[in-house]
Amino acid sequence: MTTQQLIEQIRLKKSFLCIGLDVDLTKIPSHLLETEDPIFEFNKAIIDATHDLCVSYKPNTAFYEAYGLKGWQSLEKTINYINEKYPEIFTIADAKRGDIGNTSTMYAKAFLEDLNFDSVTVAPYMGKDSVEPFLAFENKHTIMLALTSNEGAFDFQTLETNGQELYKTVLETSKNWKNGQNLMYVVGATKAEYFTQIRKIVPNSFLLVPGVGAQGGSLAEVCKYGMNENVGLLINSSRGIIYASNGLDFAEKAREEALKLQVEMQEIMNN
Repeated sequence: MTTQQLIEQIRLKKSFLCIGLDVDLTKIPSHLLETEDPIFEFNKAIIDATHDLCVSYKPNTAFYEAYGLKGWQSLEKTINYINEKYPEIFTIADAKRGDIGNTSTMYAKAFLEDLNFDSVTVAPYMGKDSVEPFLAFENKHTIMLALTSNEGAFDFQTLETNGQELYKTVLETSKNWKNGQNLMYVVGATKAEYFTQIRKIVPNSFLLVPGVGAQGGSLAEVCKYGMNENVGLLINSSRGIIYASNGLDFAEKAREEALKLQVEMQEIMNN
């Protein structure tokens, strides 16, 4: 999917919602555990109930890898289902990979070619040659960790090096990498006060923003400081939507929570 196609979907749906498919078998409705593939059946129901309210789905691959081969098969079935039934949806493999060049090439092939995700998250700590293999895929996107929402983010990301905070150096340096136009960045919603500075460095890039909802981030604050003329934001909500209920009405309740965010997003876009 091209960036322009993503922008068109945002304008069409009046939404920049990304739903995280972080499936934990201890949290899904118990009746699904009796099915052949509980993870996929859960995802399918959530997707069918919310696809018109969001522009993106983001499976966190750890929640699938934890269940071994069956979990990986559930992930494959999930991405295939989205691509076949809702091809307008932007898909994110939240894998947070980052390794030396030839290994990164294999990771990139796994997620962007074999599974056919539109994008994958990566860690930039090993530098240019660990990220550029992901950027080489046409009409695919690499979403690089920039400033995360976890408590430990302050251990390294905001430390000053040569008079500048490290996350700013990461952002500025990455713009010069080959096919850098295919980069997006992860910026946590709980760091809303940083968005103004981030937008000075990457004014036109899309930002994937976790932390709204269960983690306490404010959608209004993020939009106030982080939105650009094309919106430029993918606001992720996972637990707050997919675990709104663990009963037979789980998909219906997930839709209700997604709709609340979509309505708020539409109001922000209309202002």
